[in-house]
Amino acid sequence: MAINNYVLWGDDGKPLAVVEAKKTTVDAQVGQQQAKLYADCLEQMHGQRPLIFYTNGYETWLWDDAFYPPRQIAGYYKKDELQRLLLRRSQCATLVVAEIKDVIAGRYYQKRAISSIFTQFGKARRKALLVMATGTGKTRTAIALTDVLQRASWAKRVLFLADRVSLVNQAANAFKAHLPESSPVNLVTEKDTEGRVYVSTYPTMMGLIDTTKGSEARFGVGHFDLLIIDEAHRSVYQKYGAIFRYFDSLLVGLTATPREEVDRNTYDLFELEPGVPTDAYELETAVKDGFLVPPRVQQVDLKFPREGIDYDALSDEEKAEWESLDWGDDVDERGLPTHVNSAAINSWLFNKDTVDKVLQYLMEHGHKVDGGDRLAKTIIFARNHDHAKFIEERFNHHYPHFKGQFARIIDNYAKYPQSLIDDFSQYEKAPHIAISVDMLDTGIDVPEVANLVFFKPVYSKIKFWQMIGRGTRLCPDLFGPEEDKPDFRVFDFCFNFDFFRENPKGIEGSGSAPLGTRLFRARVELLSQVQGSADLDPEALLGNALTNELHGEVTAMNPENFIVRMHLKAVERFRERDAWQQLSDDDRETLQQDVAGLPNEQAPDDIESRLFDLMALRMQLALAKDEGGPFETLRQKVIEIAMLLEEKTSIPAVKQQLGYLADLQESAFWEDMTLQMLEDMRLRLRGLMPFLDKKKRKIVYTNFQDEIIGVREDAPVYMPKMTGAQYEKKVKDYLRNHQDHLLIQRLRTNQPLTETDLQGLEQMLIEIGEDDGQALYEGLLERSGAPSLPWFVRSLVGMDRAAAQQAFSQFLGDRSLNAQQIRFVEQVIDQLTARGVMEAKALYEPPFSALHSGGPDELFTGRENVIDAVFDALKSLEPQVQGVA
Repeated sequence: MAINNYVLWGDDGKPLAVVEAKKTTVDAQVGQQQAKLYADCLEQMHGQRPLIFYTNGYETWLWDDAFYPPRQIAGYYKKDELQRLLLRRSQCATLVVAEIKDVIAGRYYQKRAISSIFTQFGKARRKALLVMATGTGKTRTAIALTDVLQRASWAKRVLFLADRVSLVNQAANAFKAHLPESSPVNLVTEKDTEGRVYVSTYPTMMGLIDTTKGSEARFGVGHFDLLIIDEAHRSVYQKYGAIFRYFDSLLVGLTATPREEVDRNTYDLFELEPGVPTDAYELETAVKDGFLVPPRVQQVDLKFPREGIDYDALSDEEKAEWESLDWGDDVDERGLPTHVNSAAINSWLFNKDTVDKVLQYLMEHGHKVDGGDRLAKTIIFARNHDHAKFIEERFNHHYPHFKGQFARIIDNYAKYPQSLIDDFSQYEKAPHIAISVDMLDTGIDVPEVANLVFFKPVYSKIKFWQMIGRGTRLCPDLFGPEEDKPDFRVFDFCFNFDFFRENPKGIEGSGSAPLGTRLFRARVELLSQVQGSADLDPEALLGNALTNELHGEVTAMNPENFIVRMHLKAVERFRERDAWQQLSDDDRETLQQDVAGLPNEQAPDDIESRLFDLMALRMQLALAKDEGGPFETLRQKVIEIAMLLEEKTSIPAVKQQLGYLADLQESAFWEDMTLQMLEDMRLRLRGLMPFLDKKKRKIVYTNFQDEIIGVREDAPVYMPKMTGAQYEKKVKDYLRNHQDHLLIQRLRTNQPLTETDLQGLEQMLIEIGEDDGQALYEGLLERSGAPSLPWFVRSLVGMDRAAAQQAFSQFLGDRSLNAQQIRFVEQVIDQLTARGVMEAKALYEPPFSALHSGGPDELFTGRENVIDAVFDALKSLEPQVQGVA
């Protein structure tokens, strides 16, 4: 072989992989066919087809042509990882739904979702996205998927990622409960432990990828065979997308976001059409099926949160209070305010009567437990920590007999928030009201939550539905024996449902890039401007300064960092000072998209100084592009900063610049402005920015009379008259209480039904569902997984024992069978009597396996005709419809 080609050998002397290495100046994909030909030769020589790599040193491609088309990867597999891939060719089994364990994920939609992933993987597609409403068992679905993939040899090691420690702990506990044999590892707390399932936050994994074990990376690109992303959405892959690009694994995303709200770029990440996830099971369907409870919404319109507070509308006594309030330092310049807008209420102005009316309404109208004596578990979503404290204080004022235990703040200010969450999660323990600031918006799983109070505006549609999801979980016997949780109450005091009616998609955050990325991009753009026009920078002073700054940032990027490594070609190019001399359009695109934002090892500067750098850069760009409007806006901000700094004369660094600060405020200073003058301004002022006072709004507490001006019912999801769970219970009760019905008798005694009988049976069940009978009936059959209606009914009513005994009478009377074999037949009859139907595979499971661990084949060794006859008898007892094969 040529010197630029390599073979990676296994311990058995057989080839694991072939590597075709091209020069860095050559496109790596040029070597694809050459590498394939080498693999062909090695396969003929050694009887084992190696994996195919081809690279130019910057890009590396892997072609496992027994399974997948070529794909670009972040690095090479370790020896054991290569061996695992090769073994998988012969060991991996076909993925079948029947292997899903009901005890982990037994619901029909969970099996359907996993089956959809199997279909995707079976088509050589390596990514899948599941949309599943909060409370429908995303984590259990992921665990069941993991279980099947591991048993079928598709995956050895699995990584489950979530964005919060509490969610990681929850997932780790779920894996330990349902799949302990996978030795789950919580990487947040057990960083050095080994297992087959790893659970981690995104930041923890970002930090661990670069760790080494001996001389090699602990987590190589092939370490994990399956990566599961909990709550996959735009912000996750914007911040942590490097993780998904680094690990070469199957990728499954889980999200509770409704399919139409999932960001288009998320679908792109999973290589799916927008709006078409791999599978979806959403809130409305889950409510219809009875797997979630619906919200019952009341929008309670309070005057002040809707309209604000007008001084002129207050009583004389309240006006006097208004005039006596400390409104902050601005009052001296602007005078007393005459109006406080609605956005201020519960943000920095806290009014006793507003909070009191909310608490009173909750205590009177919220779901109660303990025979109506105690408010059910409730989450109040507060606007900020000050708001949460005020709510807690007002509650304790009105209910002192609870001794401060009933309502507690759970937010990032709490010293032991997890212990509070743990207590809140227990039915009997206080607190019973959790006043949350962001902490309980997502992730918490407390089925007993029956009241949600929106005491804050929410603008993100995704976040809003995640918050609604805190109440959707089923809770049997919440209100007493057989009095299950039928719904949960949502009290909206901040007009969120009105907002989303007017803004169906809500208002998502800008998702702007980090400050360092924005600074890098602005400098690249400005450098391109000055390089493209000599008049802008006649002495090239600014161009040199920008080049030094950008070049210094790139040289501080550590090529051993895994994120930098994935963009090494661009980084190495711009480590060369000459590469910056005249940037082309392609250079600018590479720097903006690939290099900007890569981690570097420069010491971080004050954020205030860096924010001023960005303002100055934007001014320079506006001047270079002759954009007068943006330039003037920024100029006014600089003048305001200069005025504020003038007040800091006691600070020596500011005192040295007082003359310059005065000049900045003169219009003459800005005449004939140049880019270099703006650069000088930036350098003079950036170090002074940390001395500016951090503005903090004065908190104002009032006691004005608020009023409820209206209460409106809302229906955010379809509210079925009867849920699937309620219908199923009615059907089961009806069938068990009408076993003397002619049609049910025929099924119990194994008599075939006619088509007319079948239609009558269908109609009987549809009528139980009243107005929604047809949909409820169809949904029940789908959820049951029964192959037919007669099968489903027989499984509920059982089989007449005499009929079952008749079918197996020949075995019971067979004196050649031993006691154990007779007991086996008797157990078949017992099971049929109780369950109505049986599949042959059940004979290999408990209780039959207790008679002989080898199953019926070994129990009846030498009597194969007997076991075949048992199988035939079971087949003959399957419910039949005349004329239907």
